[in-house]
Amino acid sequence: MRSLPKPKKTVDLHAEAFLADLDNYELDELLMETIDYLREQLDAAIYWDYPEIKFIHGKGKGALRNAVYEELKVYKQSNAISHFYPSYSNEDIVVVVIGL
Repeated sequence: MRSLPKPKKTVDLHAEAFLADLDNYELDELLMETIDYLREQLDAAIYWDYPEIKFIHGKGKGALRNAVYEELKVYKQSNAISHFYPSYSNEDIVVVVIGL
């Protein structure tokens, strides 16, 4: 059985935090890489029974935030997570509640 590495409790979704070769990507490719990274980290948090995980999406024009929230809606609809909400202390962060 394959085991997933434990993710951090707070994951930075800015591409420079997890990709080394940013110059090789177009903007839409960076967005897809980021959503793939979010999925990897969220799936690992679910696997490790985390009660919650936080994702830093930042401010910017909101493209990343919107993509993150759309992806989290899919997870919620499939009952993989309980719910999610902007962090009370920092709206650049989304809190994902995994367990009920």
